Amino acid sequence: MQKSKLTLYIFIALILGVIAGYLYNVYVVNAINLKLNGAETSIKNIDSRLTGLKDSTAVVYKDLKTQRLAQVNVRNENDALREDKLEGFTILSDIFLRLIKMIVAPLVFSTLVVGVAKVGDIKAVGRIGGKTLLWFLSATLISLLLGMLLVNLFEPGREMHLALPDSHLNPDIKKAALSLKDFVGHVFPRSFFEAMANNEILQIVVFSLFFGIATAAIGEKGAIVIKALDAIAHVILKITGYVMKLAPLAVFGAITAIVAKQGLGILSTYAIFIGEFYFSLIILWLIIVFAGFVVLNKRVFTLVNNIKDAMLIAFGTSTSEAAYPKVLLELERFGCSNKIVSFVLPLGYSFNLDGSMMYMTFASLFLAQAYNMHLSFGQQLTMLLILMLTSKGVAGVPRASLVVIAGTLSLFNIPEAGLALLIGIDPLLDMGRSATNVLGNAMATAVVSKWEKELN
Repeated sequence: MQKSKLTLYIFIALILGVIAGYLYNVYVVNAINLKLNGAETSIKNIDSRLTGLKDSTAVVYKDLKTQRLAQVNVRNENDALREDKLEGFTILSDIFLRLIKMIVAPLVFSTLVVGVAKVGDIKAVGRIGGKTLLWFLSATLISLLLGMLLVNLFEPGREMHLALPDSHLNPDIKKAALSLKDFVGHVFPRSFFEAMANNEILQIVVFSLFFGIATAAIGEKGAIVIKALDAIAHVILKITGYVMKLAPLAVFGAITAIVAKQGLGILSTYAIFIGEFYFSLIILWLIIVFAGFVVLNKRVFTLVNNIKDAMLIAFGTSTSEAAYPKVLLELERFGCSNKIVSFVLPLGYSFNLDGSMMYMTFASLFLAQAYNMHLSFGQQLTMLLILMLTSKGVAGVPRASLVVIAGTLSLFNIPEAGLALLIGIDPLLDMGRSATNVLGNAMATAVVSKWEKELN
């Protein structure tokens, strides 16, 4: 499939997905959605009444708790029923994402080992790693700062005037652990095979670095290993070509399921927040492209053109991981050195998620505004630094951004119940975040290649 055709097919799949999702929403799952909305409204009403009751031993309190449980059961039953109705569409994207996950771990391992072994000595690996982390930290800081500045400028939560809930009401989102022990456990593998099975990119990177340096150190015997892994990498890239043919179907399935569940009404309800967030993402894109332009000059536009397919795949499937093999191929075609691409890109998927970073400050401060809670400039900067640290340990977790936000909100006494506002629209926002993550990582890889004079 030619590159231009793939872009066209993905774009057509996006449009058809919106149409099919809308029709499904109106004619197939409308009754289920009405029951779900009714249950959600009842739960909110009961929660607000529970908030007003201070005596948890009162008969009224117990009755309300029983009613709440009944409504939660209604919601769960209808949610399961809706999932059954949309199963055909979600299977399309699930197949594609599973095939991508099947490729990612062995691709990262084989390309990174070959890359590090070709770099040769530890000094060179350290030098490239230093430049890479310098770019990543700068990009993370800028993304978080931009989110903070724009959410203060737009104030999307000001008109919501939410009442502060009681502590017993929460949105059932697991908080991100802030402990150093958990972070270390996420970085250093207990078992290489466990890391491969769980697609723990950062752990695979750590093992691959050791393996690559050791392979280079044993000289002639290592050359056989490098040759074998280089051949394996090429085989996996060939498989990638086959899997990418399914990308339009995956995008169609994912978009149909989202629109069928949420309906086009969700866009009007949250239009201001969604519009302001996407406007903020466009500003971030311009900053990333400008930073790339400073180093790469006019070639930066060629790079953006080359990775548009990968960005569309990430946008349609709401995961930047789905675009990883495609980005790797396009960066090598762009002229980036194989050893730099295989070293920088996997690191970026753990340390350089620009779109997710900006969303974290944007969403956290949006919720503070919604509850009319004023955070001082100092508190906002503290939040920014905490997000900068905690976000590095949860890459690859489903709805990772919400998990990190949940852990951060409690530190500033912002009610976690507010996350319920974001859960409904999170898939729509995740699409933009994922595409931005792809752009940021591709740009970082190209820039480091240029700095290392490894760009053809």
